[in-house]
Amino acid sequence: MKRIAVFCGSGEGTESIYKEHAYTVGKTLAEQGIEVIYGGAKIGLMGAVADGALQHGGIVRGVIPTFLRTKEVAHTTLTELIVTETMHERKLKMHELSEGIITLPGGWGTMEELFEMLTWGQLGLHPKPIGLLNTNGYYDSLIALNETMIQKGFLKSTYSSMLITSASIDGLLSQMRAYIAPVRPVWMTEQTT
Repeated sequence: MKRIAVFCGSGEGTESIYKEHAYTVGKTLAEQGIEVIYGGAKIGLMGAVADGALQHGGIVRGVIPTFLRTKEVAHTTLTELIVTETMHERKLKMHELSEGIITLPGGWGTMEELFEMLTWGQLGLHPKPIGLLNTNGYYDSLIALNETMIQKGFLKSTYSSMLITSASIDGLLSQMRAYIAPVRPVWMTEQTT
């Protein structure tokens, strides 16, 4: 993986560990020669990821829609800042530029980005690994919900491997490198006679 999209919050959260982990993600990706594709802001966890990468010689491409350029305070020292018209175009551009996805703590916007990438993977629209950095147990409830979806018959167990989780960036990257996308079910492929 040479380019990873990072989805995360524009806020910092209530505990310093969230920002510390976000900075470490950027630093680690830069040190491993992995380009960072992210939401383009200089605030919150987004800014920490960018700063971590930039301060360690990394390439960082931000993607931000016009209407958020001032609200999320666009980062001014990025390798490249790509401005889109809409949120959907932002997400699509981040997807197009990346070979994998990492999600850090965040709110509804971060969840929407994560779930769309998971859904696209489930539908066979991409084979990219999708990592969830479970900082300080932030995503414990989501991981449990994933299991509930499987147990209650709303998510096939085949897809449980699509959500790669770890409490450390090194553990997450290791699993992402070994990821093999699940085979699409028969009902999603062309019928042959």
